Amino acid sequence: MKILISADMEGATGVTWPADVLPGTPQWERCRSMFTSDVNAAALGFYEGGADEVLVNEAHWSMRNLLLEHMDERVQMLTGKHKSLSMVEGIQHGDVDAVAFVGYHTGAGAEGVLAHTYLANSITGVWLNGIRASEGLLNAHVAAEYGVPVVLVTGDDLTCVDAEGYAPGARKVAVKDHVSRYAAVCRTPARTAADIRAAAKAATALAGRRAPVTGKTFTVELEFDAEHLAAAATVVPGVAPSGERRVAYTSATMYEGIRTFKAVTTIVSAAVEEQYG
Repeated sequence: MKILISADMEGATGVTWPADVLPGTPQWERCRSMFTSDVNAAALGFYEGGADEVLVNEAHWSMRNLLLEHMDERVQMLTGKHKSLSMVEGIQHGDVDAVAFVGYHTGAGAEGVLAHTYLANSITGVWLNGIRASEGLLNAHVAAEYGVPVVLVTGDDLTCVDAEGYAPGARKVAVKDHVSRYAAVCRTPARTAADIRAAAKAATALAGRRAPVTGKTFTVELEFDAEHLAAAATVVPGVAPSGERRVAYTSATMYEGIRTFKAVTTIVSAAVEEQYG
């Protein structure tokens, strides 16, 4: 049994504001250990539940945040940027039996600690087939296309509520309770590690490949905080204006959909000016 852990940082234990997750800051250095603790706890739980292999895919910012030297020796970690499926890289090879979303968060325009979708700012909303989309929702549809169930989600309490919409059967662990976008009531690393480990162990029973979900089309709409960003996004083939500060595109598969999404966000981030956005 092989489990993939997609590891993001905004939903990690103790993380509540931008400096906690921005590489190079003193706060990021401090929070890396708590992020690593969450991910390692999930891996340990999966091993205790019967997993033979755990692959951790770093999914935050530079994708070089976790402390490999503090992980269980059985874990393998995929680290670094420029991966075909970004946050769920590794799911496409046909050997993954389940995926866990550890350290996840709510989407752009929603309530939640450090809520956003791919870009920290600039994007004010994302909708997938008319439903407001978090990174978890987008990635869950990619996973479903490969027949891989989402069995565990960790983050703040609102992330767990969000996950009920895309992975109702998955185990959920709230490591903190939302107060505002930059504040939360946080549990200690010792407590969250125990909670995540227990949930992962139980979640292993949910693992097992499903029939791939096919035959759907996916319409993704993005809203930006400035009109010039919407114009920049239309450089990507198939992406067209859909409203004020909005663009949309339709993909025959979520594999294509998430790759187009990545192309749009890459171009848009390059079009953001330092002072005026």
